[in-house]
Amino acid sequence: MASSALAKPQMRGLLARRLRIHIVGAFVVSLGVAAFYKYAVAELRKKAYADFYRNYDSMKDFEEMRKAGVFQVVK
Repeated sequence: MASSALAKPQMRGLLARRLRIHIVGAFVVSLGVAAFYKYAVAELRKKAYADFYRNYDSMKDFEEMRKAGVFQVVK
């Protein structure tokens, strides 16, 4: 009979060790998602707004809406 029994698994501190690894992973992933959103969505949106308002003429837009009948009070 072989007396080479399997070693007992280390159970003490197992949850704390796994949580530490998962918290670090979650933090890294969340920073990655935040950076991706900032540069892929927010910066492009800010650029689109800046491009739109660079040549925007509010009086011309108002006159077009007035002629189209959007406003009921203004003739």
